[in-house]
Amino acid sequence: MTSARSLVLERQHELALRDIEIPSALGPDDVRIAVHTVGVCGSDIHYYTHGHIGPFVVREPMVLGHEASGVVSEIGSHVRHLSVGDRVCMEPGIPDSNSRAAKLGLYNVDPAVRFWATPPVHGCLTPSVVHPAAYTYKLPDNVSFAEGAMVEPFAIGVQAAVKGAIKPGDTCLVTGCGTIGLMVALAALGSGAGRVVISDVVDPKLEIAARYPGLIPVNVARESLRGRIDELCGPEWGADVVLEASGSPRVYDDVLACVRPGGTVVLVGMPPDKVAFDIVSAQAKEIRIETVFRYANVFDRAIDMIASGRVDLKPLIAETFEFEQSVEAFERAASARPTDIKLQIVMPA
Repeated sequence: MTSARSLVLERQHELALRDIEIPSALGPDDVRIAVHTVGVCGSDIHYYTHGHIGPFVVREPMVLGHEASGVVSEIGSHVRHLSVGDRVCMEPGIPDSNSRAAKLGLYNVDPAVRFWATPPVHGCLTPSVVHPAAYTYKLPDNVSFAEGAMVEPFAIGVQAAVKGAIKPGDTCLVTGCGTIGLMVALAALGSGAGRVVISDVVDPKLEIAARYPGLIPVNVARESLRGRIDELCGPEWGADVVLEASGSPRVYDDVLACVRPGGTVVLVGMPPDKVAFDIVSAQAKEIRIETVFRYANVFDRAIDMIASGRVDLKPLIAETFEFEQSVEAFERAASARPTDIKLQIVMPA
């Protein structure tokens, strides 16, 4: 263990920049990383404002942050694919490599996974972290630290696109234009979708989406989503793939109405409670339903999509804060400005 100045969630509604003991032992398969940039995620804010997410309860002080990039400062004796000085990003979930889920390639649903900033595991808003080399990825020279810190949320979008089996030219619909909805929409475009309709009720979010060629924003407070899909796909048909990213319990009727017969629905957003779901409508179209929980085996793909220029995440960064402004950054994120898609924190050199 070592003591390091970190952003600590002491308890619900209470943050502090202070020294705290964090694990520091470097194993043979690990790397030590000097953290450079950390994104502020909705789950971080949820722990700050609510003190828990489902069964994960903040019972003792916890370092926040799980979207990060940095520089390798030390490598374990078994590590061959990384070197000191490499610029990297990190996949924050560490599974048990011997688990049945991991052996099936489904390590994201391993019950034993240890995920940064999920109680009781410390996150990465601290100067240095030790992480398994297997879940640490070298960044191409043309991918910035800021973009590297966005690979983690973008990977959720890539996971959704993979689950949706999007084909070249597909018409897709994404419900929800928040951070994850935009990541899903951009991943769909980057995966070959010909056009992506994205819906919400907040105009500033939809205005951000409208800046991207191929994204078609729809404000469902003023316009029928099914009507717009009819215009694009023809009546009594629908979108090839519908990706639900809002978590709103009111959206499922639109989801089922807008998917074409034999199409695919991918559930990404997480409703706070159980929701009503019209099973007969789903059966009548023989749709395929997929679900997403974080991501698995897509970090490399996400990095390649950014490096190739197919996906530009830079316009989604609303503001960058210095580490000493971390509490201010979290308070800003908790205020939920509609134009703040992503806030980031830069660690001291």
